[in-house]
Amino acid sequence: MARQIPPLNPLRAFEVAARHLSFTRAAEELFVTPSAVSHQIKTLEESLGIALFTRDAKSLALTAAGKAYLPGVQEAFKQLVHATHQLQTQGLPALRVNLPPTFAVKWLIPRMERFMKVHPEIDLKVSTSNESIDFTRDDFDLAIRYGRGNYPGLISELCLPVEVFPVCSPALMRGAHPLREPSDLKHHTLLHDDSTYTDVSNPNWAMWLKHAGVKDVDATRGPSFWPSHLVINAAIDGLGVALAKKNWVVKDLANGLLVKPFEISLPVEFSYFVVYPQERVNDLRIRAFVEWVRQEVAGDLAQSR
Repeated sequence: MARQIPPLNPLRAFEVAARHLSFTRAAEELFVTPSAVSHQIKTLEESLGIALFTRDAKSLALTAAGKAYLPGVQEAFKQLVHATHQLQTQGLPALRVNLPPTFAVKWLIPRMERFMKVHPEIDLKVSTSNESIDFTRDDFDLAIRYGRGNYPGLISELCLPVEVFPVCSPALMRGAHPLREPSDLKHHTLLHDDSTYTDVSNPNWAMWLKHAGVKDVDATRGPSFWPSHLVINAAIDGLGVALAKKNWVVKDLANGLLVKPFEISLPVEFSYFVVYPQERVNDLRIRAFVEWVRQEVAGDLAQSR
């Protein structure tokens, strides 16, 4: 007798609903209605003859059978995604990379030519997002993420540590109120990076001013920008003083477009990490890209010493 395999759509609805413990959130991820998710779960439970969820008016929970079933279902979908990925990328050199917008503009793109010369056989397909991607659903090979490096189910490698300091146009170092010490900032416009992260340590002007011991500067005034490279461009254009991540302004400082008025840096708890699924550890394209990133970071460190 042929083995019975439950229908795929109800299985997918079960996996997503079990992960969120919410039919509403599962519906948002699957782009269907909550009632459609509920119907799919009911179909699966009837097919198996086993209740997978307990439901009441305010909560959704897995039964003991549902908890036991979930890991195997998740592993099956992971293997299906991996097999599909292998099929789709067979013979294709393109490497699909997702990363934050400013990382792309200020770090990757300025040095991409070096990658292209070393690996002409690999075409990078670059996409930007500040949101975390789901490798089981989104069509990417690897990503750059900002955080503590703890990403369950993914290989995570430190890419760039972060520190921030003020930068401005060289023109602001002259004039009626030249920037000689942090308290001089009260005579200048503060430019704010309006990027939002889950990281509560992501620095702002209030944090840097406190770190610098400055009390007479209003940290709430001034225009805001998002993504981060816009606030850097505003500083280059002389609109005011920006608080910038070191990695984003190295080239602008070297080219004289920006200056660093004070030698006071504020370290940041979070860093940038290269992340990718564990099952793709042997993907030669990923290994080539990660090794190239290591070499670029090592080269930057050597130049800064």
